[in-house]
Amino acid sequence: MRRRTKLVSVAILAIVVLLLALGALPGFIKAGDPYYMTATPVEEHAAVNATDLDERRFPYTTAAIDSATTAQPGESGPYWKGYVGFKEAFTHSPFDELTALQQRSTEAVDGPEAVYVRDGDAYYRLTIEQ
Repeated sequence: MRRRTKLVSVAILAIVVLLLALGALPGFIKAGDPYYMTATPVEEHAAVNATDLDERRFPYTTAAIDSATTAQPGESGPYWKGYVGFKEAFTHSPFDELTALQQRSTEAVDGPEAVYVRDGDAYYRLTIEQ
């Protein structure tokens, strides 16, 4: 192999490793107080059907609903915001899930920070708390 070919190969490999590290880095950033998706049981209300939500697409929502009981609110695992919006550009957040659910039904929206969902016969008000 020529010397130039080796240098180009090493440069391309270094760029690939750097991009992979940049993609994994935001998941490790834990700055400030954590945010939690909270599912509070409520009476029947216009709501988004959350019975068939995919756990991979809505991990915070499904965790909050699964941990809720008829008397106690449920809470998802923590999510830490990153510095100056860096992490939000690269990772999935409970804020993304709340926005996606709010876009499914305008009747289920309760202000900019909450949405009502239905899981089977149970109704919940989802919010994000710090």
